[in-house]
Amino acid sequence: MTRLALKDHQVWQDFSEILNNLDANKLVTEHLEFCEYKVCGYWDENNKFYEEIILPPSLSTELVSSSIGVTYRERWIQLKFLLQTADRNTAEDKSSHMNAQKIGELSLIYNENLEFVDENWLLDIKSLTSSI
Repeated sequence: MTRLALKDHQVWQDFSEILNNLDANKLVTEHLEFCEYKVCGYWDENNKFYEEIILPPSLSTELVSSSIGVTYRERWIQLKFLLQTADRNTAEDKSSHMNAQKIGELSLIYNENLEFVDENWLLDIKSLTSSI
């Protein structure tokens, strides 16, 4: 009997192909535009509630991880983005990435038809308020 290692399974090849053909930057930009760069009803790590958080205009995103999930009846893809803001004085500078300040993370979950399912925000309120 031949054993197939999970790392060699076809699902990983299929997932890699999907990611190569997926425009993650477009998905996160569309999501941010849809929510008008606002996060509503956010609880921070200290259990403090924020009615609305307005994200800075110099926000940039970077895909840092992707994963798939499968249950008996559902399949989904999760894309995790780093949220950063650059110093306003260097926003046009090519070295602005070096001056970027991490303000949080955003995870977007889509179903197998690439329809939006859920979002998860993890924001650093202190750095966010100092960058505005």
